[in-house]
Amino acid sequence: MTGPALRLRPATPAEFDEWLPRQVASYTEMITESGSLAPAEARQKAERDTGLAFSAGVATPGQLLFRVLVGDAAVGWLWLGLSAPDGDPLMAWVYDVEIDPAYRGRGYGRAAMLLAEAEARSAGMTSIGLNVHGQNAVARSLYDSLGYAVMALQMKKPL
Repeated sequence: MTGPALRLRPATPAEFDEWLPRQVASYTEMITESGSLAPAEARQKAERDTGLAFSAGVATPGQLLFRVLVGDAAVGWLWLGLSAPDGDPLMAWVYDVEIDPAYRGRGYGRAAMLLAEAEARSAGMTSIGLNVHGQNAVARSLYDSLGYAVMALQMKKPL
């Protein structure tokens, strides 16, 4: 990565309002692609889960939504929770890291993950976790290269 350093900036309420429907749609798509729910049920789950996580909008305690910036240019999003879904109070959780398609392949995803780790450390977290869908080979490769270890593996075979 060359040029201006990548940095995080908290999302504004207007940016949150822009991001939320895209997040729900993306989450719906991932759930549907995994084969675990039909599209309508996946949409309901995505809306419910995201709504619970952001019960007070962008100002929800423990939920950090960032714009990923290079200089002043917004190149992506990072959603970091300051507790894991399993309730571990010292484990941060990366719910979403997304680099806009025009900016992919430049090391910004890796840099954003390192910034997420720094944010988690500064908040007193002792570990960081995430979930990656099996079909996302690019993300799995990135997380492997950053030292993330597989903690569980769920498998399915259609009949």
